[in-house]
Amino acid sequence: MLRNTKLNYGLIAIASHWLSAVVVIGLFAVGVWMVELTYYSAWYKTAPHWHKSVGILLLVVTLFRLVWRLVNPKPAPEQNHQKWEKISAHIAHGAIYLLLLVIMDAGILISTAEGRGIMVFDWFELPGLTPLIENQADIAGDIHQYAAYSLIALVLLHALGALKHHFIDKDSTLLKMIKFNRG
Repeated sequence: MLRNTKLNYGLIAIASHWLSAVVVIGLFAVGVWMVELTYYSAWYKTAPHWHKSVGILLLVVTLFRLVWRLVNPKPAPEQNHQKWEKISAHIAHGAIYLLLLVIMDAGILISTAEGRGIMVFDWFELPGLTPLIENQADIAGDIHQYAAYSLIALVLLHALGALKHHFIDKDSTLLKMIKFNRG
């Protein structure tokens, strides 16, 4: 079953969720490691190229996920969920998507601050933008960094919430994002 139902997530939602989770955590780890590289490191040019390329592909996946959410039903929350849990989950999911878009837009603004495009794995080039503001790379860099740390904190909270539902509440919230109904 590719599409969501009122009871379960479909394979596309599940696969894109977990792909995004792995990529976000990986990009964060690489980003933290990358800023410590020196000019003489063998990874000085390669790591940023991969980071940007994967980030652009994640932007495509994120935009796809947002569209997919609009055209698919969302499985109903468990009946035992409290109102505050439903509201918190809604806010957290919205904040995760917002932070993802802010991080990726800021990354594009960093990389194109001098008018150069972004090569994505030598497959295609995202065209460069004319600098929009003075000190664009520095300002966008700060936004990129703080939004990334905020996103990771929110992802951890999201994961803890899923584990709480699974181990404490013993409901199927986490299972809906792990198993898909084959129809």
